[in-house]
Amino acid sequence: MSSSAAAAGTIDIGGDLTVNRMGFGAMRITGSGIWGPPLDKAKAKAAVRKAVDLGVNFIDTADSYGPGVSEELLAETLYPYPDDLVIATKGGMIRPGPGRWNPDGRPAHLRAACEGSLRRLKLDQIPLYQFHRPDPKVPIADSIGALVELRDEGKIRHIGVSNVTEQQLREVQKLAPVVSVQNRYNLGDRSSESMVDLCDSESIVFLPWAPLQNIDHVPPVLTAARRLNVSPRDVALAWLLGRSAQVLPIPGSGSAEHVADNVAAAAIELTADESNAILQLAQ
Repeated sequence: MSSSAAAAGTIDIGGDLTVNRMGFGAMRITGSGIWGPPLDKAKAKAAVRKAVDLGVNFIDTADSYGPGVSEELLAETLYPYPDDLVIATKGGMIRPGPGRWNPDGRPAHLRAACEGSLRRLKLDQIPLYQFHRPDPKVPIADSIGALVELRDEGKIRHIGVSNVTEQQLREVQKLAPVVSVQNRYNLGDRSSESMVDLCDSESIVFLPWAPLQNIDHVPPVLTAARRLNVSPRDVALAWLLGRSAQVLPIPGSGSAEHVADNVAAAAIELTADESNAILQLAQ
């Protein structure tokens, strides 16, 4: 079984960025509660290097992971970056403490967040900048307007959104092209099922967060894992890859061993019956 992210094939982001369709989520290279530095910094850096060594060239992070810790660690580990590496980050959340997240969609905050990410990542332009979560206190048009300004200034290449409804996506699309949607989606949480279909039909990249939750004790997953002699995690990722050509999984880990296991899922092929059995779980 191949251990390269290239086995998943490629996907285009915004029409001008092509990456392997198995990414890496950099949330878990921080401390407990996604707060502060990792307990073992060398181990976290080894996980990042392993991902890139195995052909991962799309990394998802956010200014709120740490906060700031994930972005700083990515730069410390990988800068100067490989030519084909695309780092996507997010802004629009503030962190009062460990495990606590509050939306902040004020234009001034988003500008400061983006410019902070540029400094920490040592980038002149962020390839994909995602609005982390709509703020009920701020009109979404105001928040996206700030990102459009940053794009026009050359600080952002493409705009994405996260944790949005279809109605919110449509509102954003009136203001700017949206190249990615990042919503929670996994075997047990299929609330974004229709969003996956929408992204598929409109060639928008769909980034499922928490992709490896709710996989324990799921009969069709366990059956496929036994047939293939792989872990249930591998089956869950293989199913996401088969769900739509627009899905770009971004499993995260602070362990190089787990990263290698995740990337190996790029080469797994489920049968049609196995995929359908998993799809039917929540229907």
